[in-house]
Amino acid sequence: AAASGSGMAGSCHLLLPLLLLALGRAAAPPGGMLYPRETPSRERKELGGLWSFRADFSPGRDAGFVQRWYRQPLRQTGPVIDMPVPASFNDITQDPSLENYIGWVWYEKEVLLPPRWLQDDLSTRVVLRFGSAHYYSIVWVNGVQVVEHEGGHLPFEADISSIIQGSPGIPCRITVALNNTLTPHTLPPGSIQYMNDKTRYPKNYFVQNIRFDFFNYAGIHRPVVLYTTPSVYIDDITVTTTSSESVAMVQYQVSVVGSTLYSLSLSLRDQEGKVVATGDGPAGELKVLNPNLWWPYLMHENPGYRYSLEVKMQAQVNGALLEDVYTLPVGIRTIHVTSTQFLINGRPFYFHGVNKHEDADIRGKGLDWPLVVKDFNLLRWLGANSFRTSHYPYAEEIMDLCDAYGIVVIDECPGVGIKMAESFGNKSLQHHLVVMEELIRRDKNRPSVVMWSVANEPASELPAAAYYFKTVIAHTKALDPSRPVTFVTDANYALDRGAPYVDVICVNSYFSWYHDQGHLEVIPLQLTTQFENWYKTYQKPIIQSEYGADSVPGLHSDPPLMFSEEYQKAMLREYHAVFDKKRKEYVIGELIWNFADFMTNQGTTRVLGNKKGIFTRQRQPKSAAFVLRERYWKIANESSCLPPIIKSNTLFL
Repeated sequence: AAASGSGMAGSCHLLLPLLLLALGRAAAPPGGMLYPRETPSRERKELGGLWSFRADFSPGRDAGFVQRWYRQPLRQTGPVIDMPVPASFNDITQDPSLENYIGWVWYEKEVLLPPRWLQDDLSTRVVLRFGSAHYYSIVWVNGVQVVEHEGGHLPFEADISSIIQGSPGIPCRITVALNNTLTPHTLPPGSIQYMNDKTRYPKNYFVQNIRFDFFNYAGIHRPVVLYTTPSVYIDDITVTTTSSESVAMVQYQVSVVGSTLYSLSLSLRDQEGKVVATGDGPAGELKVLNPNLWWPYLMHENPGYRYSLEVKMQAQVNGALLEDVYTLPVGIRTIHVTSTQFLINGRPFYFHGVNKHEDADIRGKGLDWPLVVKDFNLLRWLGANSFRTSHYPYAEEIMDLCDAYGIVVIDECPGVGIKMAESFGNKSLQHHLVVMEELIRRDKNRPSVVMWSVANEPASELPAAAYYFKTVIAHTKALDPSRPVTFVTDANYALDRGAPYVDVICVNSYFSWYHDQGHLEVIPLQLTTQFENWYKTYQKPIIQSEYGADSVPGLHSDPPLMFSEEYQKAMLREYHAVFDKKRKEYVIGELIWNFADFMTNQGTTRVLGNKKGIFTRQRQPKSAAFVLRERYWKIANESSCLPPIIKSNTLFL
């Protein structure tokens, strides 16, 4: 087990005041979670920038609640510092106690709202939305609690209209209490361990134990926005698509909140703005002739094609006509899985891609546009057509670019480090189901998302894992029957209790790295045996969902030795030779671990983080990046029908 974070507190129950009050809830909050877009009927105000910040260093981490810091400006409660949002708080200051802080931190922002939002006429609804905050959040507006949310990687929001309206000219004070403590029943799980040996540790000293290999960054990680809708509004839209060569059908469902008396009209437009189909009512089907399908990158000369579905709602309220407009990007594509293939639009798709992390210097897991765009340019330079959101859902802004660029996504929930037996009980299971509901609600309409992953490297050999994963996977399929479901395993094929329920086998292995260290010659036999055992047992297509080796940039050795750039290259080539044989049969993908170096907890095997990236943390290529680039472009050229100019691996976007 890895340990992250430390501190001193009076007792474990004092360390976690009010934490996880909602863990027992059996369903996600009702309603949709449409991304806040500006439309003729909706406005949006970004709240990024500097917020006031204070960590609660009191012995029980509970001073903020005891003294009710949310009742007054945070600066009046004691010393505050500036904290950028979005960002992790860990690496922003020179304070080592904040780097590894565990417990409650407090954020605050005062904003002036447009007077038109504050008119007390009940026709405008004002919503406060967080893209994500890690891990457990409680939010107040002007001292009134408006929302609680558990989970660090998914959005949550609250209607604050009744609190702010009727008070023009008065700043809106937003206060957030955020706790990054992980317990056996959070997702990801963790545990607090008290060090009671008084000869070695200060009184009430504790550490946060985790069972995953990346740094447990915390903070408000994604955009915070205020947006408006009419009081009667489009709450959710669900779209699924089917297609043949000449005709596509777009099935839709629209939910409206605020009235039962309304009308709906829908227009589907192509990228030139031409209306190609229309419809009306809350549910129906749009027929598209000669559709432009959504194709993955390097599978078509025009990847990532999206239509725009404009939904208009009109309702009469107190004699006045209210109109709400929302535009949803729609990609038309189909998915089908056989015993040996993964088909997109009826054509075999081979995943040649990466695993990533939301991770970078200084900002930690905070959304950073220059970094996001750089990463997509590197992905396309590499010839990568896919990635897995290891090991949590990524920002909606990242997912938007996947849709637009044709980058295929295996969308993974934060189910990483599920190793303890107590993390397979009903309390954990109920929370896992809620997380899948929230994830699917957010990403269900994305053409780039072709498969859900419900966990990474759980202790799936435990007896309790059978019922646990049978339940989670069945729940996921019930929520979204249109996509296959998997989880990523590192268990023995003969002992894995969850594998019978997945549609695609995703397996991680590090031959010649975590065992048989330095012995590259064992890879061909061990990797071939791995594939053959899994396929013989389950007759399902297989993705090598992780493989790789650490390399320290600039460290060279010939013959190759571990941690050198040469060893990383040599390991990749040994794996690739086996992939090339088995992809002719039932192996449908390979995802390198990892796209870029990333931060982890401190430890004797981690020198400033995990160095398995083919790019450094600063996004500079190691030698392995060129090996992978040559391979991925070769695979793309072999399997595509693209014009020569597109097929050239000199394409750089």
